[in-house]
Amino acid sequence: MKYKIVFLLLFITSAIFAQTKVGGKVIDEFNQPVAFANVIFKNSKEGVITDENGSFYFESKENYSTLIISFIGYEPVEVPLKPGLNSNIKVVLREGVTLKDVVVYSGKTSKKNNPAIDILRKIWERRRKNGLQMFDQYQYDKYEKVEFDMNSIDSAFMANKVFKGLEFVFEQMDTSRITGKAFLPIFINEELSEVYGDNVKNKKKEILKANKNSGLGNSNGVNAFIKDLYADYDIYNNYLKFFDKDFVSPLSRTGINVYNYVLSDSTFIDNKWCYNIVYYPRRKGELTFKGDFWVNDTTWAIKKINLEANKSANINWVKEIYIEQEFDVLNDSVFLLKRDHMMSDFSFSKKEESKGVYGKRTTLFKNHKFNIPKENDFYKEEVNYYDKKAFNQTDEFWEENRFESLNENEAGIYNLLDTLMTVPKFRRVYDLVTILGSGYVQVGNIDIGPIFSTFGYNDVEGQRLRFGGRTYFGTNDPWRIQAYTAYGFKDDKFKYGISGKWLVNKKNRLILSAGNRRDVEQIGVSLTTSNDVLGRSFASSSFFSSGTNNKLTNVNLTNFGIAIEPVKNLVFQTNFSYRTLESASNDFSLDYFTDNTFTTTESRVKQSEINLVGEYTPNRKTIGYGVERQDVDDNYARLFLSYSQGFKGVLNSDFDYQKVQLYYRQPVLVGGFGRLFTTLEVGKTFGQVPLGLMGVVPGNQSYFVIDNTYNLLNYYDFVADEYASLHFEHHFNGRLFSRIGLLRKLNWREIVGIKTVYGTVSDENRQINASGLVYQAPEKVYWEYHAGIGNIFKVFRLDFAWRGNYFDLPDAKRFTVKGSFGFYF
Repeated sequence: MKYKIVFLLLFITSAIFAQTKVGGKVIDEFNQPVAFANVIFKNSKEGVITDENGSFYFESKENYSTLIISFIGYEPVEVPLKPGLNSNIKVVLREGVTLKDVVVYSGKTSKKNNPAIDILRKIWERRRKNGLQMFDQYQYDKYEKVEFDMNSIDSAFMANKVFKGLEFVFEQMDTSRITGKAFLPIFINEELSEVYGDNVKNKKKEILKANKNSGLGNSNGVNAFIKDLYADYDIYNNYLKFFDKDFVSPLSRTGINVYNYVLSDSTFIDNKWCYNIVYYPRRKGELTFKGDFWVNDTTWAIKKINLEANKSANINWVKEIYIEQEFDVLNDSVFLLKRDHMMSDFSFSKKEESKGVYGKRTTLFKNHKFNIPKENDFYKEEVNYYDKKAFNQTDEFWEENRFESLNENEAGIYNLLDTLMTVPKFRRVYDLVTILGSGYVQVGNIDIGPIFSTFGYNDVEGQRLRFGGRTYFGTNDPWRIQAYTAYGFKDDKFKYGISGKWLVNKKNRLILSAGNRRDVEQIGVSLTTSNDVLGRSFASSSFFSSGTNNKLTNVNLTNFGIAIEPVKNLVFQTNFSYRTLESASNDFSLDYFTDNTFTTTESRVKQSEINLVGEYTPNRKTIGYGVERQDVDDNYARLFLSYSQGFKGVLNSDFDYQKVQLYYRQPVLVGGFGRLFTTLEVGKTFGQVPLGLMGVVPGNQSYFVIDNTYNLLNYYDFVADEYASLHFEHHFNGRLFSRIGLLRKLNWREIVGIKTVYGTVSDENRQINASGLVYQAPEKVYWEYHAGIGNIFKVFRLDFAWRGNYFDLPDAKRFTVKGSFGFYF
């Protein structure tokens, strides 16, 4: 009875906000679904387009008595409606009579003599001359609201024992005007900001004025997910990035290759004559949309547009993407974006009945001003801008300044979390989800973990147990201490590590750090080295490795560092480190000769070093303002330059040398054919050094795909004091498989790559080698190549790799198979 009352209240509430709701399916005379048919309320411009299965749902706040369903080449059908909800409507379209002098398009439309494409070409010509691009400078106010909702809430779901004692949360339910599903808001974020831009200087700056965050999750991880999920986009661009995928825009110059276009209608909108163009995908499985847009007949600017992702698009965990944009007419020639709404339906399955989470973003723009120039310093990006006031605005401020009022359900989210956190049952579930997401168990102001590093194995330590933790007072902590201890059951030794960081100056992110680690490590698993005290490679403790993994080293590393970020995304760092290295296995040696007669050897390396680093990461976006920040995504270039100086005699250090290293990684969008990742590493060591300080070409003896390693090489197959490495890996994101009928439904994604490395070893370094390891350098370029299939069962990647040369190396493998797991859109 209680649930019936809830649904009755839901129905009454929804009736207030939406007077007419319709949903159903459109088929033809042969009982086949009619995709991309027009469904519209009679005597209105409110409507939708059926999906590829012929299904539709939408609603209006107005009362309508008739629904019109039409598709070019078919006779239109009028369906009478009753007040309120009209569900499970079944409409049969019959082929119509082709009238003389009327061009009819159905299925794949022609690219020639198509008036819709003629209009599209005019849009291309003017796309950089519309809206904000018409002015030298611009500024406006922006309001953004992001909301997450549990969807497909039904009586069976609410009656689940899991929710016993939590029934009050369902009082916040609402119904989607797009899908007709009942949903429960669980998270909301509001943001007010001022935006300034200069088209002459190609500069843009956004100043945050207020931010309000509440719901089931308010950590940096949630905010990073939101920022990545709802990155800014421009419909006039060729490609629109959503969920780390590049969708082809319907306004793209390449659109005619992947979309069908139909000129459907024309009318006055806001006293402007506009054409309506319907578009839909030419093929299934591609990253495309269906929808329509209205375009002005003189400026060729978009007045309205809606985009609905192709349901067969090769994207995981997202069942639907729906976008609406409306543009305001400022004067006779200026069309400015005034409202942008995007909704995503996240679910483990794309089946209609599957439950999931809605993610919705609504952005409003107003108070535009133009041609007010600013000084260059105004556009300089703040390195670590943090205004506490912006995150602590009063409820009265929000009531006065938000661009549109929250509805009753949205406003209720702000009270929901406080109430739920008082319920022990919910708190336990919430804590469990938090632990799985972060990898840490929070106990007071200490995070225990990461829990995923608790167990390990290698040939030296045998079974390994690790216990660690970190201080955690909040996402913007100005200082943090981390520590761990580990024990190996085979070598019967304890290991440990401790480090601390302190953000001394927030403005320029001046950070002091120090730490010490004593542990067993597989060194030489990356060409470009770092001084991360608590860093530990995947190769050092893996349950799943091939071959013998006994070339490990006992490392005792102490490091003191200072870093500063004078310009956004440009970091300079200097470190002083002292380390000792010695073999952790009787089957492996780091011995070197200490005298000119090459008769006396030493097994332990003691080394003092100063390291200077410069790192530039343009377009990198981060979340947080504390000593540790979180990246929004990894689709940014990285340039890393390092200079190291070894000092003989300082703290009994053994060697003088200079080392220069460069690392450059660049992801590139290749014209809709996926992304190409290019990685270049070069380095040289000047001076005499033993094996422990040499550059080791990173092998991969695991069964998993590991970036910047060589699939067919074992540890220490190649060493070098001078090297150059170049990797290419291209992800087609299913673009090729989507054109093969048998493979299209699998949603597999193609990956190809090639890896090369060149290196040498100087005579003086060969002379002091007493390790017993014969130095083999890739003086003839070593290369290997791989081809892989990603997105197998949505979470698995399988790579097949072949060696290109050096077949005579000991234990040389000509072919291998590697895999990896991951959750990717």
